[in-house]
Amino acid sequence: MTQTLSSSRISGFHKHSVSERIALLSKIMQLDATDSDLLANCGNLSQEVGNHMIENFVGTMTIPVGIATNMRIDGKDVLVPMATEESSVVAAVCNAARQAYDNGGFITSMSGAEMIAQIQLVNVTDPTHARLCILEKKEEIRAICDACDPLLIKLGGGFRDLEVRVIETKSGPMVITHLIVDTRDAMGANAVNTMAEKLAPSIAQWTGGKTYLRILSNLADRRLARARCIWRTEDIGGEAVRDGMIMAYHFAESDPYRAATHNKGIMNGVSAVVLATGNDTRAVEAGAHAYASRNGRYSSLTSWEVTPEGDLAGVIEMPMAVGLVGGATKLHPMARAALKILNIASASELAQVIAAVGLAQNFSAMKALATTGIQKGHMTLHSHNIAMMAGAVGKEVDQLAKILVAKGGVRIDIAEKELALLRGE
Repeated sequence: MTQTLSSSRISGFHKHSVSERIALLSKIMQLDATDSDLLANCGNLSQEVGNHMIENFVGTMTIPVGIATNMRIDGKDVLVPMATEESSVVAAVCNAARQAYDNGGFITSMSGAEMIAQIQLVNVTDPTHARLCILEKKEEIRAICDACDPLLIKLGGGFRDLEVRVIETKSGPMVITHLIVDTRDAMGANAVNTMAEKLAPSIAQWTGGKTYLRILSNLADRRLARARCIWRTEDIGGEAVRDGMIMAYHFAESDPYRAATHNKGIMNGVSAVVLATGNDTRAVEAGAHAYASRNGRYSSLTSWEVTPEGDLAGVIEMPMAVGLVGGATKLHPMARAALKILNIASASELAQVIAAVGLAQNFSAMKALATTGIQKGHMTLHSHNIAMMAGAVGKEVDQLAKILVAKGGVRIDIAEKELALLRGE
């Protein structure tokens, strides 16, 4: 029976220790010992670290981490950790990379490491005049921003440029200042937010207006990761497969309903690497989908063409605000291990690897859709999940999964019946 919660107001919950919170939660919600033990078992993240990472910490949610093999990027072989709960994601990247490996793999590049912080100015009667007043203060702005983070300056980063726009809104005209900041190997949110908050009072003083929002933009279009790859037609199954994939892309390019799922498939790979390395999945996802709409309608993050030789060429370009320093990338032991496995030297290199994974993921999804359909491969891998959900253990998992695939019915009700037969019940 579902337990009815009388009130979610728990005074001082954040002041308790982790074990005390688990005990209190178990008492209120009548959790059994198994549930309480699951919360207490934090796996490879200690309770102490977890308790300092988020508020009201009570446990962890363990996500499987797999390794994408066959990845050759810019002439270098790379093993890529991916954290995901979805069947077939890691396998899809491995298969796409394998089919491109002998032709050189992926070529990548990066537009830069610059992030944007926005300062919103309102209540100005002369917004165009105010815009120029701010632009004239560029060197003063540089000094204020750079003074916020001497370490970033020492590492070669810091304030780079200034943009000021006047936009019309339902609240009237607003003057929006963009601080362009090179954040080097950090994702950069904390650095640019600090600069925006420090600068805002000066902008208000210079213009006679009032500043409100002072925060970064996750549309990191000055931090674009790019990857390209050519798959030889004979390596992917022939011209019919190639042409089917091109038509799948044209569908996504033209229709936002298809593009949403097309790009979701890309993000299956992208978000898995972002998560495995302790970076901000929500920031990357927000930037990706905003970038996909930059031309006034939502479209594909990838582009696909046929080369003069008749091969299939794929390209991806998307914002990629990731870092190697700060946040969970340094705190979470699994994130640190993932970065060691990747063996990369900079945040830009990480972003380029992630872009290559996104392109590989898109290749596999389009190929499956244009040939056998997405369910055949996905459900073959998902059959193991269904087998375990039905209660299979040990060798039974593989045995039952094969039976489900052979019968073409990867469903829990079928799995339960077949498991009973397998056990002679």
